Amino acid sequence: MSTVAGPFFEDLRVGEVIATAPGLTLTDGHAALHQAIVGDRLRLALDRPLAAEVLGADAPLAHPALVCDVSIGQSTLVTQRVIANLFYRGLVLRRAPLVGDTLRTTTEVVALRQNSPRPGRAATGLAVLRVRTADQEDRRVLDFWRCAMLPLRDPGGETGHADDLDAIPTELDPAALRAVTDGWRLDAFRAAAPGPHLADLEPGVRWALEGGDVVSAAPELARLSLNVAMAHHDRYAGGSGRRLVYGGHTIGIAAAQATRMLPNLVTIVAWHGCDHLAPVYEDDTLSSELELTEIEPLDGGGGLVHLRSRVRAQRGEDPSDVLDWRFVGVMA
Repeated sequence: MSTVAGPFFEDLRVGEVIATAPGLTLTDGHAALHQAIVGDRLRLALDRPLAAEVLGADAPLAHPALVCDVSIGQSTLVTQRVIANLFYRGLVLRRAPLVGDTLRTTTEVVALRQNSPRPGRAATGLAVLRVRTADQEDRRVLDFWRCAMLPLRDPGGETGHADDLDAIPTELDPAALRAVTDGWRLDAFRAAAPGPHLADLEPGVRWALEGGDVVSAAPELARLSLNVAMAHHDRYAGGSGRRLVYGGHTIGIAAAQATRMLPNLVTIVAWHGCDHLAPVYEDDTLSSELELTEIEPLDGGGGLVHLRSRVRAQRGEDPSDVLDWRFVGVMA
């Protein structure tokens, strides 16, 4: 009998491309379940008539957190044994998919670095993956890097992998940021949505959300997004007896909390970076603070808002910082 499982660190090779994940057609069912789990509140993903007016489309926006979750989930064929995800870099939505679009992803191993051995710790290595997602018409949707920590099969093994991870790009393509919403009628959004818009904001303002959100239905979100990392499904896979919550779940809740602090956020178009500072487990309660660091006006009205979300998890008496997410949104 053959055992079916993902690769160990030493099984990976730089330049290897994995393109065997199934494509996924985004449906109203996916959107509804994602909304129920993380609390999506973007108007264009919830309000079909408003989406038709602003986007000129006959389907609502697929929430950008859902799109990113599926893209990452499709890449987890490489990282089924993941111990932790350390960072994401350079993530830009090259176009904004709608409900009804189909996402397909290829994953390339671009860098490998074995971690220094530590007494009492299993041998591990860092794998940097370039994740590319396109739609059913082969239009580019996402192109970004993620870094996963994986175990070695041989606890005392030496692979010699020592790639420089600082070489992974961190800058976002400014033209791509501005192109995502080309043709959108942001004036129609501004007229339809009451409350503060871009003209009412200034860099440096900060918000703190009173009250948090409990993390629930974690394996359901992993299944929804095709994420097959064992740590998110099998409580015994990591040796701790607890399932590790998928990082996109934490990000999704942070995004929902951001739209409670900025109710007229039109959409999210990019991540400057996303650092997971500590693990999150089911039943943790997450709370966040949001900071507006920069505003860039768009030629056709509205603008890009550069935001930083800091998320804390409360479990028992000891809160801990779990996420530092720097992202770019659009305001009308």
